[in-house]
Amino acid sequence: MFPAGYILRIKHREWVQQVFDSMSYYTSIYRKWATGQIIIFAHKTDKGDSFIGFGIIGTTREFADLSEEEKRLCEQHGWKTAIDLTFMKKFSKPLPVKETFLAETLRRGKFLHGLALDDSQIRELLSQAGE
Repeated sequence: MFPAGYILRIKHREWVQQVFDSMSYYTSIYRKWATGQIIIFAHKTDKGDSFIGFGIIGTTREFADLSEEEKRLCEQHGWKTAIDLTFMKKFSKPLPVKETFLAETLRRGKFLHGLALDDSQIRELLSQAGE
């Protein structure tokens, strides 16, 4: 059975707007990506690691299926897969990880990246974020 979704971390501040504008996220991690899964995006803010928005997976494309421009970008950063989203929304304000059920875990920073979430966990995070 596939997870309902995943957490993906956007490492650099300048990439946040790029991801939301392009509705694509490039990654080097392998997961069981599936159409309809929800991605919760995390980024380091002034309040620490926070959830900043979410998206719904439309399709995924492997390296061989990317445009030449995308391939060059992916080669620079070691990315292997493009996740194209059909819907994305930024939260009105970031939701600090330390204010969620994940505060009880030892996962922080890069260790949140790729974490699988079940349906109830996604609903809880979206509810806390006011979505």
